[in-house]
Amino acid sequence: MKLYGFPPSPNTWKVRAVASHLGAPLELEFVDLSKGASHTSAYLALNPTGRTPTLVDGDFKLWESNAIMQYIASKNANSLWPNDAQKRADITRWQCWQLAHWGAEACQPLTFQRLVKKFMNLGPPDAAIVATATEAFNKGAKVLDAHLAKQPSLVGKDLTLADFAVAVPLFYAKEADLPLGPYAHLRRWFERVSALPAWRETAPQMPAAA
Repeated sequence: MKLYGFPPSPNTWKVRAVASHLGAPLELEFVDLSKGASHTSAYLALNPTGRTPTLVDGDFKLWESNAIMQYIASKNANSLWPNDAQKRADITRWQCWQLAHWGAEACQPLTFQRLVKKFMNLGPPDAAIVATATEAFNKGAKVLDAHLAKQPSLVGKDLTLADFAVAVPLFYAKEADLPLGPYAHLRRWFERVSALPAWRETAPQMPAAA
């Protein structure tokens, strides 16, 4: 399998971390988003959305990072994607929430405004966007913190794809100044998830600021 992606991107990183954790062979094909490489005709032939990552497995092409995670985890039996209809639905629920709310409304705008803009020399953070995203972050973090006060992982006792999906933007918590302080259960959970060797094995090399 070959993954076309940009290593610093959380969506690429979480897919690579899952593959590493499961011991699934996955070749990385670097797509430099900073240079518009996802909008070349060759890449758009693989993924017409012009986004990363994209998985190619023989003749099969798949985009959308959470779908890719599920596909990789479906290759062999494992606890990240258990063969149980209710648990898979629960995992998918958290992955959908991560995409629609935790990511799109909270973590992504804060990371873009405070980290990406700095590295790409795109000017200062937009205060209005930061304020709205911070409110969304706190709303989501309260949900997570209350949930994780009752159980060690997002879906039951064992780590699953849901934990990989929801945890990955928090690796940029310091750079993006994500307000994790009030959420002790969330912080303890992230400490446990982030200690997995798979994250270190696939960690991106951060460039110097512009």
